[in-house]
Amino acid sequence: MGNEQQNKLRKSDSSFLMQGSILAIASIVSRVIGLIYRIPLTNIIGKMGNDYYGTAYEIYNLLLIISSYSIPLAVSKVVAARMANQEHRNAFRVLKGALAFAAVSGGLAGLIVYFGADFLTGELLKTPYAAIALRVLAPTLFIVAIVGVLRGFFQGLGSMIPSAVSQIMEQIVNAIISVAAAYTLFSFGGRVAADRSDTAQVAAAYGAAGGTLGTTSGSVMALLVMLFIFLAFLPGFFRRMAREKTGTVSPYSGIMRTLVLTIVPVLLSTTIYNIVLIIDQGIFKNLAVLQGIPREQISSWWGVYTGEYRVIQNVPISIASAIGASAVPTLTMAFHAGKMDLVKRQLENATRFVMLVAIPSAVGLAVLARPIMLLLFRDPDPTSAMMMVVGGLTIVFVCLSTLSNSLLQGIDHLNLPIIHSLIATGVQALFLVVAMLVFHLGIYGLIMAYTVDALLISYLNHRSIMKYAAPRPLLKETYILPLAASAIMGLAVFLAYRLAMLSHSNLLATFFAVVVGAFVYFIAIIRLGAINEETLLRFPKGSLLVGLAKKMHLM
Repeated sequence: MGNEQQNKLRKSDSSFLMQGSILAIASIVSRVIGLIYRIPLTNIIGKMGNDYYGTAYEIYNLLLIISSYSIPLAVSKVVAARMANQEHRNAFRVLKGALAFAAVSGGLAGLIVYFGADFLTGELLKTPYAAIALRVLAPTLFIVAIVGVLRGFFQGLGSMIPSAVSQIMEQIVNAIISVAAAYTLFSFGGRVAADRSDTAQVAAAYGAAGGTLGTTSGSVMALLVMLFIFLAFLPGFFRRMAREKTGTVSPYSGIMRTLVLTIVPVLLSTTIYNIVLIIDQGIFKNLAVLQGIPREQISSWWGVYTGEYRVIQNVPISIASAIGASAVPTLTMAFHAGKMDLVKRQLENATRFVMLVAIPSAVGLAVLARPIMLLLFRDPDPTSAMMMVVGGLTIVFVCLSTLSNSLLQGIDHLNLPIIHSLIATGVQALFLVVAMLVFHLGIYGLIMAYTVDALLISYLNHRSIMKYAAPRPLLKETYILPLAASAIMGLAVFLAYRLAMLSHSNLLATFFAVVVGAFVYFIAIIRLGAINEETLLRFPKGSLLVGLAKKMHLM
């Protein structure tokens, strides 16, 4: 192995958490922006509009997963394997092949969504008013596929910054257009259907379409940002291609075969893993109707589930996705170089990092469920808050399953996530049927079924990672100590909120409780030994955090 490759591996070991953290921060910022704009959006379109918006989005997500969701990870993995051998020309050929693949797959998915919207929403999911919102999302599938290739290319080169910048810009445009278009189209729909018996439904349908128009506009902005960065980067990359010493150029047939063999397993695992949401919706809504629950109540529950509960839950889950995305190219480079010690260390670090965030997030959201629902969505319904309490544990297992899928793909075991997701999907579907028909748990049964799905995938993935890479378990540092620190934090958050509510301001009390919780958790994880100086230095602004800890005499 050459010195340049050795240096690249050492650099990837020291920077993959940092790069992952950059992408994680961008994901958090994007999710926070998403939370902020969903507040006025929900106020405009209501729970009924949220149902239509959520239904359209679930179908869009499924087609996105099938057509292009796996492309960034697959491209980053294949590009990283080429760059590990300094094959710049072949890496660029991978990019061109992936763009052709994305154009075809994204274009076909867009056509299916546009022309099949009525069937997908009306016949399949019994929500016909969601068709307008779904059609607006059709061109987004093509655009996002192209953006995904460009993001995957830069991730394969070891840089998450282009993805992070484009993600934030995408969400800003999404937020502005979604709210403005929802307001305009909601009013338009009300006027169009003023003399009809379904005025409220039509207005909500047009409002939901305004929300999805924001998604399409955001994807256009992401494409423009990525193209700008790519065109600025291209001359330097061409110079490196010209200086390349290797004469081996892979034929496009071989590159496309490698891409397909990488994309298909990742595609199948992510499709099966995420199709559970569509399956759950079909089972839940049909069984709820069978049980005689009014359609308005079903629509309201689903609107809260997709428009409030899932939106909040996805903030910490996005961190696991970001760390997984950054881990795949670095794991691929180390694995192909035969550096198993490096592979094990990266597996351990990625899992510890994600659990340090996921566990306190689950505890904090459960403790502050009602205040957060009131603050963000003005939703005083106790059912909405109880969804967050019941689903707190889901966050931990979804983070674990999301990360472990990426880790297995990074060490070239692409088929295992497919098998594990298939098993878990069958089990959770059976669980949901029993929960609704036998125990009459309603919407809570849906949340519990999702927890079972993520738990089973996490267990099966963890067992396979231990078998094929054998990282140190580190149960105490990874799970037990963060859980203990989170329990202390949860108690502090509860007491802080109660104390601050003497001001009779939910906003002030919630903000105060969150600040106290973050401060207490920071102290607890250091005092309990869940994190040390070396690990803390790997975080963004890690030196600042270490300096703060030393000033507080925690280190």
